[in-house]
Amino acid sequence: MTVRRLGAGLVAAALITPALAACASGTGTTGSTPSPTVTASGAASPSGAPVAGDAKQALLDSTKEISNGNFRFTLAGAGSTAEGLVHQPSQSAALKIAIGGPSSDLAMKLDVIHYKPDSWVKLELTGPTANGLPAIKQLNLGKYQHLDQNRIKGNRNLGFDFDKVDPAGSAVLTQGITEVRSTGTGTYAGTIDVTKAAEAGSLNAATIAALGTQAKTVPFTAKVDPQGRLSELVLQLPAAGQTAAQEIKMTYSDYGAATAAQKPPADQVVEAPAELYSLFN
Repeated sequence: MTVRRLGAGLVAAALITPALAACASGTGTTGSTPSPTVTASGAASPSGAPVAGDAKQALLDSTKEISNGNFRFTLAGAGSTAEGLVHQPSQSAALKIAIGGPSSDLAMKLDVIHYKPDSWVKLELTGPTANGLPAIKQLNLGKYQHLDQNRIKGNRNLGFDFDKVDPAGSAVLTQGITEVRSTGTGTYAGTIDVTKAAEAGSLNAATIAALGTQAKTVPFTAKVDPQGRLSELVLQLPAAGQTAAQEIKMTYSDYGAATAAQKPPADQVVEAPAELYSLFN
């Protein structure tokens, strides 16, 4: 895997967007009578069974608290993980990203901190290919590298937009729901047209294109907490071409209780070299 390919992978699934792909596990079924299906318009299924509320509206409402920008989150799939916090009151955010594992030719770990107007990233590259990278000595591995905001503006790999505080874009994803049903207290299942959710950040355009017509009916499950706030959203992407079935899972917690990100110690900070920006562009 080349450095450029690895950097591009960061844009595939959630700010962070490592190409979060995993072989999907089989989905279980409950022994209870299936809940009536609710279409995007909120209509009940032909069974005529009564619908207890509008399941889609419940999920749309579940993402509203995210926009307040005070929560913790995770994003995972295919051995790639991301976790972090957003704290809008202090205009700060932090996230840790891991792409690839011990068996990868080239694996990457990122520790990114944003504390407006500053941003820093600490980068770790491992694997047999890492030491052969021409710019490896210029990347200041092990140090927090201070980023020039003018050079990361609009860069979803390294930047952060405090006007769009959700790294996974769940509000956009739920807008694409085409079918949904309640499967229990605070749990839902259905399908999402991900062609309408390219801006979410959880999927890149290439992944959506590879799905073809399947992109319009991607299965999902979701959970909300007792306050009706989204706590989990899982997309089950079907196999497409040479790509195996994939799962993308995002979670949210600590609504209103996240703390401000911590700035890195001054003695661990250096200015980022040109090679770092090249890695992620």
